[in-house]
Amino acid sequence: MPKILVVDDDKGIRQTLRDILEFEKYKVEEAVDGLDCMVRVKQNAYDVIILDIKMPKMDGMDVMEKIQAIQPDLPVVMISGHGNIDTAVEAVKNGAFDFIQKPPDLNRLLITIRNAMDKSSLITDKKVLIKKIYKKTKEVQIVGDSSIMQEIKSTIEVIAPTEARVMIHGENGTGKELVARKIHQLSGRNEQPLIEVNCAAIPAELIESELFGHEKGSFTSAHKSRAGKFELAHEGTLFLDEIGDMSLSAQAKVLRALQENRITRVGGEKEISVNVRIIAATNKDLRKQIAKGHFREDLYHRLAVIIVHVPSLRERKQDIPQLVHHFNEQICGEYNVPVKEFETKAIKELQKPNWSGNIRELRNVVERLIILSQDKVSLKDVKNYVSGAQAPVTGLDRILDKFDTLEQLQEYIAEIYKTREHSFA
Repeated sequence: MPKILVVDDDKGIRQTLRDILEFEKYKVEEAVDGLDCMVRVKQNAYDVIILDIKMPKMDGMDVMEKIQAIQPDLPVVMISGHGNIDTAVEAVKNGAFDFIQKPPDLNRLLITIRNAMDKSSLITDKKVLIKKIYKKTKEVQIVGDSSIMQEIKSTIEVIAPTEARVMIHGENGTGKELVARKIHQLSGRNEQPLIEVNCAAIPAELIESELFGHEKGSFTSAHKSRAGKFELAHEGTLFLDEIGDMSLSAQAKVLRALQENRITRVGGEKEISVNVRIIAATNKDLRKQIAKGHFREDLYHRLAVIIVHVPSLRERKQDIPQLVHHFNEQICGEYNVPVKEFETKAIKELQKPNWSGNIRELRNVVERLIILSQDKVSLKDVKNYVSGAQAPVTGLDRILDKFDTLEQLQEYIAEIYKTREHSFA
């Protein structure tokens, strides 16, 4: 039976609302003031709260704000005998589901309650659905038994059960997002969603809306209100991939959200409580970005409580045979074809290249070999179908691997010239 809490200092109003709602088969409880309301909200679960806007000890608006901090999705219907249009607008603007004047119109009151119940049910159903979808997700598997990968797996097992924020560093294609998913899967938040945001793929002018949501009309294409990733990740994990590409403006808001556990939608004024664990990832050297003024140092220290470095494929070539076998089974399963056999010489040949695209590139190559080869993948197939497979790692390759951007390489070359000019002087 749906349960409603009626909060009003007027005993007559409370009794009238109780009689109406109990006749409609609702279970009703009463609170005489804001303090009484807060005690009950902390101890019980309600479907709707009917709250008087003017009460002794604690103003109704303040009570609503505290309720939202405890149960953000709980619909609150404000009532008042001294209200006007401005009061109604202010109440709804601050998060009330609706505003009704005293004495309440019976039909209006019951319609509002039913609508509030529908909203509450939809939110509950959505949370249940998200949990069901996540539970169907396959076990995250990190492939590789090299010493460096064993160390990463051990680190994940230690840090996952904690609430510590994690910064994952590594080149593109090394599997940073896989590490993030494994941390979430082994954490106490694994019944809640893992929400992923690729900061590099979202235009700077839209990143704040993506993270924090927006209110209807806050910008040209905002035709309706929308929850952001922080809200969607409430009680779960938020994975901020390529955070080094986030704008300074968005960085400031993320820092505030981490400090206060509250966010404000774009174009909104209401603060929304959020409880998320942050895992961030980047392929950039954030300390260099800080020195250049491109990344906030205070945000870095907030995020980098635990730092995990994911090695490049060049650093773990002994894992390539295991990775090839894993991708072979995975891809053949997706195509619904028998698993291909890889000759030993073909595997050894695949351990020679400088895999600039790392594991992502290796997977693409395995898929290409499965499609183009016959029943067995031979050395000849690798030489024919893998572009650059024979290219060894050169000294120039190692130098280039140190730099994320052309600007960094230019600075390095300029420094060499300065050193040479100084030595000739």
